[in-house]
Amino acid sequence: MRLDITLHAPNETMRLPMHYNRLIQSAIYNNLGLELAEFLHTQGFTYGQRSFKLFTFSRLMGEYRLDKAKNEIIFIKEVKLVVSSPLLQFCTSLLNCLLTSGSIRLGEERAEITGISADVPKVENEEIEIRCLSPVAVYSTFLRPEGGKYTCYFQPGEGEFTRLIESNLRKKYEVFYQRTAPVGELKVKTLGRHRLNLIMYKETPIKGYSCRLKLTGHPELLQMGVDAGLGSKGSQGFGCIEMVKRA
Repeated sequence: MRLDITLHAPNETMRLPMHYNRLIQSAIYNNLGLELAEFLHTQGFTYGQRSFKLFTFSRLMGEYRLDKAKNEIIFIKEVKLVVSSPLLQFCTSLLNCLLTSGSIRLGEERAEITGISADVPKVENEEIEIRCLSPVAVYSTFLRPEGGKYTCYFQPGEGEFTRLIESNLRKKYEVFYQRTAPVGELKVKTLGRHRLNLIMYKETPIKGYSCRLKLTGHPELLQMGVDAGLGSKGSQGFGCIEMVKRA
């Protein structure tokens, strides 16, 4: 399920840090039922050593200007936020809490909620075109010969980008449905140019890519991508996508 949330900036402007993902993540957790928020925050759905929160969210979308001197972004009037998850309990809990409160706090700002709509996008074919509402982060962690670890991020067009997206979707599918993911190869084709986004999260730089993609594979696997996001770090605001309707 996808929630489209419209926020009205106080005093017609809303000033946030340039890298605001953590503020949105905190606002989401603060607007869930206590037990659900605690479960997702501390545990999530485990797959071996991995934990999946099974939700993602978009960038804030709307008119803005940058204050580079203060490293801030200033949104003007209304902005839109998309939150998506295959978990019905998550979506209904978030929806009810937001409707009850009527506003949402993002750091030092409190914005009025002027609209919420819910939709259930359905994947009906083995091929879809998507655009990124937040950057897709795909990476592997390696050990250095001299000790320690380093992270290697992959970009659209690289073989590891496709392989890791498929592996990630299969794990999300299996922890959610508690059954083996459908067989069949997932293909990822970049449509047009992609753009690198470097986002700071808790003082850690994360690389993600914004682009349009054509995904080919089993519809149930594609559906998990639409609902839970592509790639890693969905609950930190990466990999939120939407299907593009063909003319």
